[in-house]
Amino acid sequence: MTNLNSETFKEKIFDFEKEEDWIFKGDKPAIAEFGASWCGPCKAIGPILEELSDEYEGKVDIYKVDVDENPELSQAFGIQSIPSVLFIPMEGQPQMSVGGIPKNTIEKAIKEVLKVEE
Repeated sequence: MTNLNSETFKEKIFDFEKEEDWIFKGDKPAIAEFGASWCGPCKAIGPILEELSDEYEGKVDIYKVDVDENPELSQAFGIQSIPSVLFIPMEGQPQMSVGGIPKNTIEKAIKEVLKVEE
């Protein structure tokens, strides 16, 4: 799992400052979790995403964004509560899930939203 800041997010996922329409820059589907070190539910979802990062290595990129360190990125995506998990398919629009979500729900989104099988 890789930490992203605003600059690396613009390079690897989407340039939210220049582009109006969603243009995904990645070479495989991705998940970006917006959270913070002090957030209880974020601490709970972290190990799940780490585990999934290993299980789907080479198939899905999983990223973490610290909302306290990247307020402009959080604002660009309208993050109101954390954790917020952005599921980013290769084609089409990304989908946001808000709040702590269990592993099986994330796996379902990987299959249905990202169109990736384990």
